[in-house]
Amino acid sequence: MRLQLALLIALTIAAVFPAHAQYKVVGPDGKVTYTDRPVVAPAGGQVQPLRAAVAAAAAARAPLPLELRGVAERFPVTLYTSADCPPCDSGRAMLQQRGIPFTERLVSSDDDTAALQRITNGRTVPALTVGGQALRGFLDADWQSTLDLAGYPKESKLPRGWSAGPATPLVARAPAPDAPAARPPAAAAPAPAEPAPASGGIRF
Repeated sequence: MRLQLALLIALTIAAVFPAHAQYKVVGPDGKVTYTDRPVVAPAGGQVQPLRAAVAAAAAARAPLPLELRGVAERFPVTLYTSADCPPCDSGRAMLQQRGIPFTERLVSSDDDTAALQRITNGRTVPALTVGGQALRGFLDADWQSTLDLAGYPKESKLPRGWSAGPATPLVARAPAPDAPAARPPAAAAPAPAEPAPASGGIRF
């Protein structure tokens, strides 16, 4: 009985609130309807756009198409970046333009730098891993050819609105203690040295 009731509720919700709805229309009599097209508010009623963040989050969670899913499972792509890094911006833009599903990890502490050294055998950002292959520094031709060899499409096949999400620290940060205590000043990220011309990156 409970299962039947739960199914009935779910079907009712699905019927009155379709997944593609973008606007909530409240009539003067209080009747609520949903639509995916912009409409003019009825006299004595109102139109409320549904939160764009909800739609964007749904698009970001959309499953990858089949032609991307297999290669992304075999050769996952991770981008390693730091703040104020123009080559990192160039590398990210290239991945986005080509439609590569990737995870971005931020290198901003000594622990992050040590982890980057273990993963890529270097301290240069941007760095890119495609499966087990590590590339240090941004060179468009090298990154493109590595993605080609992995089997990624040359043009974007990502669902519309897909997002890689925000960059997260390479090494998880310990939670701050509950009791207030004097904390040492946060260590600044190492000052970038001049990159070697062939690397196209910043070395810590």
